[in-house]
Amino acid sequence: MMQLALKYNLPFTSITVAYQGITTDIPHVLIDTGSGRTILAADIVACLGIVPSEKDMPYAVRGVGGTEIVFARRVDYVKIGEYRLSDFEIEIGGMDYGFEINGIIGTDFLINSGAIINLRESYIEFENYGGAT
Repeated sequence: MMQLALKYNLPFTSITVAYQGITTDIPHVLIDTGSGRTILAADIVACLGIVPSEKDMPYAVRGVGGTEIVFARRVDYVKIGEYRLSDFEIEIGGMDYGFEINGIIGTDFLINSGAIINLRESYIEFENYGGAT
């Protein structure tokens, strides 16, 4: 079980991301059941060597905040607390939404991990605890 922090009246957590053997901890990541995909801020994941390349196909995503151009990258894993989802594809974008946010954990991660979100008690836990896919 991982405690969530309510900021802006929204549930936030910290995550760890690994890419090509390098890991980084990322704070201020929104848990968002209304987002289909997981997206992380480009400036945050640049320390992992995740930067746009000629092979990346940029595309537009739309949300409540408007349209954003992103590219996708498969990472070694995304980890929340002790739960780790391996070989997972994320989107990378600017994420300039006017408040402190470094990423969004979307339903792609939440469904694959079997996430159970308790908003009253402000925590997230996972059916597939500790599993890696």
